[in-house]
Amino acid sequence: MTQLLRLDGLNRAFGGRQALKDVTFDVAPGRLTGFVGANGAGKTTAMRIILGVLAADSGSVTWGGAHLTREHRRRFGYMPEERGLYPKMTIRDQLTYLGRLHGLTAGAVARNITGLVDRLGIGERADEQLEKLSLGNQQRAQIAAALVHEPELLVLDEPFSGLDPIAVDTVMAVLREQTARGVPVLFSSHQLDVVERLCDDLVVIGDGAILAAGRRDELRAAFTLPRYEIRVDGDAGWLRDQPGVTVVDLDGPRAVFDLAAGRENEAAGRENEAAGTEDQAVLREALARGPVRAFGPVAPSLAEIFREVAR
Repeated sequence: MTQLLRLDGLNRAFGGRQALKDVTFDVAPGRLTGFVGANGAGKTTAMRIILGVLAADSGSVTWGGAHLTREHRRRFGYMPEERGLYPKMTIRDQLTYLGRLHGLTAGAVARNITGLVDRLGIGERADEQLEKLSLGNQQRAQIAAALVHEPELLVLDEPFSGLDPIAVDTVMAVLREQTARGVPVLFSSHQLDVVERLCDDLVVIGDGAILAAGRRDELRAAFTLPRYEIRVDGDAGWLRDQPGVTVVDLDGPRAVFDLAAGRENEAAGRENEAAGTEDQAVLREALARGPVRAFGPVAPSLAEIFREVAR
């Protein structure tokens, strides 16, 4: 049964340092929630509170509206940033051990292991000791350990660390399989390009406080800069001479540019009317010079949103 995970007003201090400050966000069923922030921002602390490894000083974590219990957490899957599997054991033996700890029958564990190691691309290495595998394959085994008991919630701390691009795609596909069956997935990553490709929702944390949270597309719309892209038939270098235009990138017929009045209006918190006027002025100038093949606003990347809210 799929449920909503909610963190509500979490606070946690270590000595005199406040690691979490009134942290509140949701992890929705069937959605991948990217959890991003600089080192020491509070991501791992929040994840450990969800799993019961740490206790919050105040605030709550609920699952389907109920306060978390040990029984709830038995049905969760967790992958810590630090690898925690036994190096001398084979992948199959430790996945069997972990699955049985979660209450699965021997037959169910065996079936789950076979499917998981094959989908993660380590089927041929399943009977080898973990320490004999490459770091990337050890990471895949760690992900399999979080999934072997068919969890109702997944919490993954830096799951893509040490993976090559092909392995990243493999793991992304496996996580998408989980959300397809309604599992909420919370994952942290410093690889913002991967987060951009994978997440449905985004939570940005900085210095222990939530800086932004919401659906990826909504956040991109909210943080859209007064920036535009244009493609013309000739050289777009004439844009450098247009008043109020700052060219960010120019490659022959393609240019990306900012509008100064739009930036000033955004900073003042006013309607971006001048930017609307200016972008049409640029378009009219371009049309006067020849055909315009493309023209429109540029949506910010998640990396740009992160830099904007974290600065």
